[in-house]
Amino acid sequence: MKDSYGREIDYLRISVTDRCNLRCRYCMPEGIDKLPMPDLLTYEEIEETARAAARLGFRKLKVTGGEPLVRRNVPELIGILKRIPGIREVTVTTNGTLLAEQIGALKAAGLDAVNVSLDTLRPERFREITGTDALASVLEGIQASLDAGIRTKLNAVLQRGVNDDEWEELLLLAKDRALDVRFIEMMPIGAGRQTAGVSNEALIGQIARAYPLIRADEEVHGNGPAVYMHIPGFTGSVGFISAIHGKFCDSCNRLRMTSTGLIKPCLCYGDTVDVRGILRGEGDPAVRAWKLEEALREAVRRKPEAHCFETVSEITEGKRMVQIGG
Repeated sequence: MKDSYGREIDYLRISVTDRCNLRCRYCMPEGIDKLPMPDLLTYEEIEETARAAARLGFRKLKVTGGEPLVRRNVPELIGILKRIPGIREVTVTTNGTLLAEQIGALKAAGLDAVNVSLDTLRPERFREITGTDALASVLEGIQASLDAGIRTKLNAVLQRGVNDDEWEELLLLAKDRALDVRFIEMMPIGAGRQTAGVSNEALIGQIARAYPLIRADEEVHGNGPAVYMHIPGFTGSVGFISAIHGKFCDSCNRLRMTSTGLIKPCLCYGDTVDVRGILRGEGDPAVRAWKLEEALREAVRRKPEAHCFETVSEITEGKRMVQIGG
């Protein structure tokens, strides 16, 4: 379905939990209270909402968190979502720590692609950023996903003075692997407002100086706003998601649903449409289905023309990323 600005909205990101087994400083630092489990949507409620979205023309679903794989039976949910008529693709974003042990079940469920978040390849630095020693598990998960033949991407956020000297080490993961390495600009949400990121414009300049034969990659790599480039001799490609310095709102195709059933038209604004109240407050299935569709239509109608990340004072979203969904 189209929004007020003529954009085709066909992509729903679904957070299934606010919990995570890492403590990345810009996403989920220590001290954040977890929501009681009854506050989270059940898998049945997620399925019902996804079916309403599919009836409206949504075709792609992304399962996120928190860390989605810490919630029990996520592969089962993936299979349920894949079987919804009209849904063409179901993918997951994960920190990778539990991926190796679940990749078989995820593939059997029909998972189409995996995005793994990883900001460093240095064990000491990984511990500093995430609060854990799980780097080996993440790398094992990435390899297991590739070995399973699942389309795999790596998402890296560079922080000034923290890991911005590692861009080439991360990039080289794509040299001999069918892996897309994507650099995401730090978004000023939650603790990200106090974290100095690196502009992709500057990063592309650095990469071009080191790899002067780099060129635009016109292949379609997924559902999102990344711009891709290819380095001759590399198996994978490099992507850039530049929310601050390469605004892509004119092609935005998504809504987000938090783990508590709040539909967000735009990441940087606090405006939401509640579906949990509909799911738990209306007994007639036909009426509930109609109300869910109306709520999704309303969220699409409320999509703004553009975000305001470049003007932090205008951001109205006060939650942390882990509470919203990646």
